[in-house]
Amino acid sequence: MRHVDHRLLAAARDCGHRSPATAAAARALSLSGEHGALWLVAGLAGAAADRERRRAWLRATALTGAAHAVSMGVKRLVRRPRPDGGAALVRTAGRHSFPSSHATSATAAALLFGALSPGARRLAAPVAAAMCVSRLVVGVHYPTDVVAGALLGAATATTGARWAMRDVPARPLLRGRAPGVWSRG
Repeated sequence: MRHVDHRLLAAARDCGHRSPATAAAARALSLSGEHGALWLVAGLAGAAADRERRRAWLRATALTGAAHAVSMGVKRLVRRPRPDGGAALVRTAGRHSFPSSHATSATAAALLFGALSPGARRLAAPVAAAMCVSRLVVGVHYPTDVVAGALLGAATATTGARWAMRDVPARPLLRGRAPGVWSRG
């Protein structure tokens, strides 16, 4: 597995070093995702714009922040060093790599915000995926760090979904589907 981790990282890192546009996009995503900032701002914007679901947006934003905090705690326990062997395209706030806190907060936000709004669902999912990939392109995480972060973000979102969405009436995502925790719209 370690060999695969290193090869995938090298391939993604090469994309960033060969394409200035890819490198610039990856840097921008990495910078905006520091400490979950993009997602916290997006959640607060959702709360400001959607008066009917304001409390749910605020709870979803709090859960996104909590997911980030949990990932930071796991980093302190695991203490996996960041990748070496190539110049990273961005500076990092810390020395530890596992799990990716960017992937954690991005996945939690995409799931939670997507459950609140079809527009957020269409926008947050691809931005979250791009943010996850950006961590490989800039060379600061192994693929397993990103996968672990995404799983931690999904687990946090799933665990807190009932609390976050408790005031939101359920509506089906698509015609013919039964409403559920993830079919808020």
